[in-house]
Amino acid sequence: SASTALDMEFTGLHSTSLQNNEPSLFDSPAERYVKARQSVQRFALVQLGLAIFSKENSNKYVVHSYNFFLFPSTLGIRDVEFTLSASSIQFLSHYGFDYNKFLKDGIPYMNEVQEKILRQHLSAGTWKVCSTSNADRDVLKKAIDEVTSWIVAAKEEDTMILQDLSGYHMIEVQLVLRQALENVWTEPLGDKKVMVKKVSPEHRQLLENSSYDPCQKKLILLSARGFTNLFQILVKVKKPLVGHNMLMDLMHLHDKFYRPLPESYEEFKRNIHNLFPVIIDTKTVIKYMQKKYLFPRVSSLLDAYAVLCSSNLNPKGPPCPVIALASGCSRYAEKKFPHEAGYDAFLCGSVLLMSAHLLLCKSTDDAVEAEPSFSQYLTVLAEHVNKVNFIRGGVSSINFSGEDSPCRHPPALVVHVRGWPGLTERQIYQEFKAHCRFDVRRLSKNQFILLSNKYKHVRHVLRDYKHHPHLQVSVYRHWRHSPSVNCLLQISGIVALWSLLAFVLGGARS
Repeated sequence: SASTALDMEFTGLHSTSLQNNEPSLFDSPAERYVKARQSVQRFALVQLGLAIFSKENSNKYVVHSYNFFLFPSTLGIRDVEFTLSASSIQFLSHYGFDYNKFLKDGIPYMNEVQEKILRQHLSAGTWKVCSTSNADRDVLKKAIDEVTSWIVAAKEEDTMILQDLSGYHMIEVQLVLRQALENVWTEPLGDKKVMVKKVSPEHRQLLENSSYDPCQKKLILLSARGFTNLFQILVKVKKPLVGHNMLMDLMHLHDKFYRPLPESYEEFKRNIHNLFPVIIDTKTVIKYMQKKYLFPRVSSLLDAYAVLCSSNLNPKGPPCPVIALASGCSRYAEKKFPHEAGYDAFLCGSVLLMSAHLLLCKSTDDAVEAEPSFSQYLTVLAEHVNKVNFIRGGVSSINFSGEDSPCRHPPALVVHVRGWPGLTERQIYQEFKAHCRFDVRRLSKNQFILLSNKYKHVRHVLRDYKHHPHLQVSVYRHWRHSPSVNCLLQISGIVALWSLLAFVLGGARS
């Protein structure tokens, strides 16, 4: 394949139960990482979409798009707790998200730490199911009752079938029965059924040691790791990984399938770069095109896709590559499914290919080959590779293969408060919010800094607060307004005064 595009849906984005956890323009990447890490640890991943783009011939890409409903593994590890944010749950259900599918049929997943604990339990024979719900106990109890009452009259080699076992119950029932009775053998029978056979204890031992045992430790592990197996294949193939505004996606990938997120921001960056050496964020690419090529302002991935599909931004040059959905994914060609992870992943990869084509045609004065290769597209995207968009903060993007470069913000403003004692950051925020959105930090007892990412907001506020009776607003100048610089100037002033006095007094004495 040429590349893999990815999209995820979560049970929440930013945890509001934590103090000062809101993203702010004052955040450095490391500060934002600390905030986002706390949120990622609280929320679960409910759906992951993968779109695999394969080049079929000179100018045609075929897309296989997949939707995976996910649910944290509950076999043999400590029960996983996660938080639901009401607005996120409402948002997804508005777009038709199937919560039953997520809860009942979600594919399990685990990270390396959880897997290590399960391995230890399996090899010590102390595995346990953390499903403590009465419903689960009832399933196990019913199966044990059925088998124990049947086995009394059964002859050797007789069989019976247990019905309606889903998910982990298939494994749990077999392990529990084998642990309790030494003269039974169990095998899964495909659809939610388990076959139970009466055998002699000697025969049972032979079966247990055969390579055909469906309850071998390695098979239980494989089943409990679930989606993590696929994640490891993605890591192994090292294809470019494409996403849209993908910082949270990468943090969840790390936390849920690899290792719990490290405390260090730099370590997180290194780990992600080792896992996925080529990352492309379509949000970064679109922002660049908006700055450089009159690309219209778009608020969503679907809007960007629509603009590129109808695009007459590039009348000259060869036609855009043809993107065709594979036969099993054709419903995405007929209808829009916004915020379904597989659909958004398809949009994301398509936006990347079309953007790269546009950039290639714009970047060279010579005629572009009639059918550009994917490696040519990667070359024209080179300056955007590993640069992941950073929403509202001190840098414009996070660079996973180097230093983050600071972005050019409109100038900061300083608000000097007169005759309005005890004003808080929150009150200042509310005061200016009516105008436009600024983030606020206290600078000193009666001074506050305002940051915005829009120049027009800065202009409006400077104009409208010119004659305010209590709030004097001016452009922040570090040498004039910084408390540390002021403190230094005051100390320098005192030192200079003493030096002068000493000089004068010394001169008078002589």
